[in-house]
Amino acid sequence: MNAPLSAAALPAAVPECPLPLYARLILRRPGQIRRNLERVRAAGIVPLTPNTWQVFLGVMRMLYRLWFHPENVGTSADVPERDTLRARLWRWRPLRAPFLLWEGSITPLDLSGLASSPERVMTHLLGTYHADEAFVYDLRLLEIHPGKLEELRREAAAVASGEHPRAAWLADLCVYDGYHSELLAAVERALQGDFSAPTAEHSDTTLVEYLNWCASRPATPAETWAAWRSGELGLGDPAPQLGLPGSPSAEPEAVLA
Repeated sequence: MNAPLSAAALPAAVPECPLPLYARLILRRPGQIRRNLERVRAAGIVPLTPNTWQVFLGVMRMLYRLWFHPENVGTSADVPERDTLRARLWRWRPLRAPFLLWEGSITPLDLSGLASSPERVMTHLLGTYHADEAFVYDLRLLEIHPGKLEELRREAAAVASGEHPRAAWLADLCVYDGYHSELLAAVERALQGDFSAPTAEHSDTTLVEYLNWCASRPATPAETWAAWRSGELGLGDPAPQLGLPGSPSAEPEAVLA
């Protein structure tokens, strides 16, 4: 886990800009997003921390993927579902969605997760199936809140072992067999500093990829409009490969070019 950096060692950050009303409405809690971006910067997770407008563009990119590539969201073609009636019924996402909303496991109005409390992120991880190591995104979100990865480890271990009072419910809600054991193993790796996701296919599968994508977007609404009109702005392109702070590829000029 990353210790907070001194002020002199902090990575660069894109300056904030005024947010239009529509962006504020979609982001819901822009103030909380800014505070979490400061935590991201203090942890030195990315070489250039995006501003809140760029996070808004990242949310639009997530909506693009959900609309055009929803096939791997909350489902798996390779992992068998649990042999229970609830799990067999809930493999159909329209039947599962009301229960996920009731549980608070999904927050449709906070796709980036940066507006959520760490407790809400843990509820999401424990009650929502993540395919192809997608849970590493949320594990990195918890990293910026001291002690929360350890708390999640205890909860995931209790569910995986069946000792949690709601273990059967949460396991069925996640539908697929062995999910909480995989989550527990990923938390153990994260506590050792390993947030890798070798099977990741999308730029929003890991928090680092998502934030790098955001930081490479225009920094203001006016710049965004100009880039859109010139055909230079796309929602489906992958995140740039950026280095860690101090490496040549981490220079802000290279990111914003």
